[in-house]
Amino acid sequence: MLTKYERRKFRVRNKIIKNNKTNRPRIVVSRSNKNIYAQLIDVSGKVISSFSTLNFEENKKISGVEKAKLVGAEFAKNCLKTGVKEVVFDKGSYIYSGRVKALAEACREAGLQF
Repeated sequence: MLTKYERRKFRVRNKIIKNNKTNRPRIVVSRSNKNIYAQLIDVSGKVISSFSTLNFEENKKISGVEKAKLVGAEFAKNCLKTGVKEVVFDKGSYIYSGRVKALAEACREAGLQF
């Protein structure tokens, strides 16, 4: 029996994979209470690039949304260095607000298209 979390995650992921006819890589977002992670995953399932708040030095005065903006901007720069401009955003089971939205908007501002 799947939990609500797992059903939501599989529903979103299946829609993304089904509608990705141009075989664009996807940005997968994961978050915990302290950190946020972003991975660029190829269609075959291999991780091309990744970035998280763990790559920064610890700064206690930055809020979670600000950390997500920093991660999104740096992650987009890494993606553009590898030659990827068009991606699909996979939010997983998370609601598109707060830190997830901040990361997505920062990626868009840095030049990724999704």
